[in-house]
Amino acid sequence: MGRRKQPEALRANPQDRVGNRSGRTQSRAKPKKRGFMATLIFGRSAAQKSKRRRRGLFYWSFVMSLWGAIGLVGVIAWHAGQLPPIDQLSVPKRPPNIAIFAEDGTLLANRGDTGGPAVHVRELPPYLPKAFIAIEDRRFYDHWGVDVMGIARAMTRNLSGGGSIQGGSTITQQLAKNLFLTQERTFSRKIQEAILSVWLEKRFSKDQILELYMNRVYFGSGAYGVEAAAQRYFGRSARNVSLAESAVLAGLMVAPSRLAPNRNPRGAAERATLVIMAMARENFITDGMAKIAMGNPAESVRHGGAGSVNYVADYIVDLLDETIGAIDNDIVVRTTINPALQASAEKAVSEELDKNGGRYGVSQGALVAMSPSGALRALVGGRNYADSQFNRAASARRQPGSAFKPFVYLTAIERGLTPSDTREDSPINVRGWRPENSNRSYQGTVTLTRALAQSLNTVAVRLALEASPQKVAATAQRLGIQSKLQANASIALGTSEVTPLELVTAYAPFANGGVRVQPHAITRIETPAGKVLYQRKGSSFGRVIDPAHVGMMNAMMQETLLTGTGRRAEIRGVQAAGKTGTSQEYKDGWFVGYTSQIVAGVWLGNDDSSPTKRMSGGNLPAEIWARFMRETVRGTPDAPLPGIAQWRGLSSPPLPESASVRAAAPATQPRQATAPSSTAGMPGQAAATPRGPRSNDLLPPGNIGSSNTAPTRDRGFFDRLLGG
Repeated sequence: MGRRKQPEALRANPQDRVGNRSGRTQSRAKPKKRGFMATLIFGRSAAQKSKRRRRGLFYWSFVMSLWGAIGLVGVIAWHAGQLPPIDQLSVPKRPPNIAIFAEDGTLLANRGDTGGPAVHVRELPPYLPKAFIAIEDRRFYDHWGVDVMGIARAMTRNLSGGGSIQGGSTITQQLAKNLFLTQERTFSRKIQEAILSVWLEKRFSKDQILELYMNRVYFGSGAYGVEAAAQRYFGRSARNVSLAESAVLAGLMVAPSRLAPNRNPRGAAERATLVIMAMARENFITDGMAKIAMGNPAESVRHGGAGSVNYVADYIVDLLDETIGAIDNDIVVRTTINPALQASAEKAVSEELDKNGGRYGVSQGALVAMSPSGALRALVGGRNYADSQFNRAASARRQPGSAFKPFVYLTAIERGLTPSDTREDSPINVRGWRPENSNRSYQGTVTLTRALAQSLNTVAVRLALEASPQKVAATAQRLGIQSKLQANASIALGTSEVTPLELVTAYAPFANGGVRVQPHAITRIETPAGKVLYQRKGSSFGRVIDPAHVGMMNAMMQETLLTGTGRRAEIRGVQAAGKTGTSQEYKDGWFVGYTSQIVAGVWLGNDDSSPTKRMSGGNLPAEIWARFMRETVRGTPDAPLPGIAQWRGLSSPPLPESASVRAAAPATQPRQATAPSSTAGMPGQAAATPRGPRSNDLLPPGNIGSSNTAPTRDRGFFDRLLGG
């Protein structure tokens, strides 16, 4: 029986479905796919094209990502290959620092590549390391060495601006750059920096990385490390800096040279404000602390004068190799330098040259001061260390002129003469050389005291010829002159070159009673922990002048300041002695003098040895010496020079034993014996001859007046004492 056909009115109509609001007929049937022939004839449909595009985009994105990853790995591997093997990599040892301290314990200078000792984070005020974190790497304790987002931002910024990679570096990356890489700003260096940063993070703790960073980075003005920077800019240890000072130090990292507070205080202050605001934003400090710090900005200290203490530091560093050998770790050097005397010496030299240097045509100067025991108290090697680092006090050899004459007169006294003995001040001709007095006049018969005080050249030459130039040279070397001396007649007028340091050293026996000293500036060397590496022990070369002869020399050289060429150096109320010196053509001016407490010498001249405008030892050098010595002896009790009272036969209490002699005894080094006794007969008075060059214009022929034989003489006490 067949199925009955439903009436048309009873059939379901799609338009009657619930939710069909449009009343339109909707078909849910999928569109038929076109067959091959249809596609070939009519092309792909829009849906097919869209789907194919999506598949292609996914495929090529995957391929490009894969090749990008492979390329990145390859780039990293290539740059890693340019570095030392990781298993052989190590943090370079920090260069040792040499901290040099004055006798009173104040820091004079730091020497070494870092310019300051290392400090531990735990020793610093908490806000100091936090200042670096706030401004340089606020996520320092969260990342693994590389701040990916920071680098991405920096790359985007720099690439859009067409520049090289800048910014975006973490503290670890900056440390890696400082330890292992150059300062070039390239993508290659950035990749290597990232590799090394990851290695550092695995090798060291965060605090260790921060500590390495703060002790290695450059802070401007020659300061490497936070301790050196704190000392340079604020005159105190990093352990004691304030919050405002900490902000300045942290702010320097962006541009150390440009923002150095001693050069650009305004720029440094503005940057410090940004650091303080960043610290408050990170809750490292309270808002109240931030307001106080910004209301009381840090001020850098001013290092007075021309920085002459650097001459001292250089001199001391030069001595370290022979004292303790190679330096592998930080050391502390204790010295004999007196900061007040060093400042006074620097001020005397620089200010007097500024005031009168142009008038006398002189541009440079040096000053050396030591105790009678040889302990250096001040050393100024030039007018301004910033302009010239050459140490004229210790290294410049110049003609001392008449400042050498005390050795001639001491030699004569040791032969048996006395200050009251006489010689002729008259023209003299030595194988064609005719030395004259500076004023080209002669005084006839004069005592040795007057001849030395007035610096009469003809008498000095006669005395040198009587004793022999060799004997004079031996006397000078016995007292401390180490430079090579030309043993000819002109030695009497100081034509052989010496340094200011050795000339002052050779005068010390006159001040201490006759003991030769060794100039020294170092008393102790130790590690920062206090382990002693070197300790100076009192020693000397022993007595080199008979006490009676010391008294005679001091009496004569005192007269130089009272009635002779050194009257501008007189210090009222203080017993002092000394000698002026002027070299040929007024190229060098000297004054070397002493009290019972200190020996000091001043040299002035030009580095190119050009003549000055008639500057002599009796004018500007004597004035500088007197200015320095007045400051030195102020407030200290005066003590008589050794032997003067005894020589003059005055009734006075015995002189107190010189501190220098007490420190020097007992002698630990063999005393130097004098040369065999010899003299040369004094030449007869020459007939009147045409005037030759002036005494300070000497151009003597070589080896004038040299003699190896001489008549014998009675052996005096000093010769018997030394076995001569």
